[in-house]
Amino acid sequence: MTGPAELLATWEAGLAQHGPGRSLLLHRAARPGAGTDELLSMPVGAREADLFALRRALFGERMQVRTECASCGEAMEFDLDADRLAAARPPAVAGPLRVAEGEWAVEFRLPTVADVAAAGAVRDPGEARRLLVARCTVSAVRGGEAVPADRLAGLLPEHIERRLAEAAEDADPAADVTLNVRCPECGAATPAELDITSYLWTELDGWARDLMLDVHLLASAYGWSEPEILALSPLRRRYYLELCADG
Repeated sequence: MTGPAELLATWEAGLAQHGPGRSLLLHRAARPGAGTDELLSMPVGAREADLFALRRALFGERMQVRTECASCGEAMEFDLDADRLAAARPPAVAGPLRVAEGEWAVEFRLPTVADVAAAGAVRDPGEARRLLVARCTVSAVRGGEAVPADRLAGLLPEHIERRLAEAAEDADPAADVTLNVRCPECGAATPAELDITSYLWTELDGWARDLMLDVHLLASAYGWSEPEILALSPLRRRYYLELCADG
């Protein structure tokens, strides 16, 4: 289990990062023994499941989510169970996935964390899609002739692309956690994407700032160093803070 000192270091490093950089830092905290290459080569859903598990270990099972109704603008708030989301790991996939229809037969692997980060760095959505298809394609055949992966996205019919996306979603269900929330006022359903990196980072940021305040108060009262204070259990730290307040 990652300790408070390591989590503070993760938070400090993450202040200068955004998006993929913060996801990688949080994933390292979830899997302390894993190297960067290993983390980047994991399917996106496996990373998301790891982050949900880290969130549960740090802050408990209950997750409170807020969103607005897309129809009437009503503010909505509901609870989720992080334990169930952490358990939504994608099933093991033996070898590449395959979609065959008409003259097309395409074999592809699930997008990894590195694939999605590379595509996300491209501003043009069409070019990002082409890059992702090229990176993930193992082989493609049209009418018995091989098609190079870097040309595939411009040649694939829309319905084949849709089947590729559906097959990837079925094989890696934790990669995209989208909730359909029904508005209590108007009854309309609003899709709400749960970005676990942003959610967990917001919680970690609040925790880190509160902990640093605790360190400041205890260091001022007792002259202890930061490592000494962080080595205290949360219960003992709270008790000492109560003594400071009483004094």
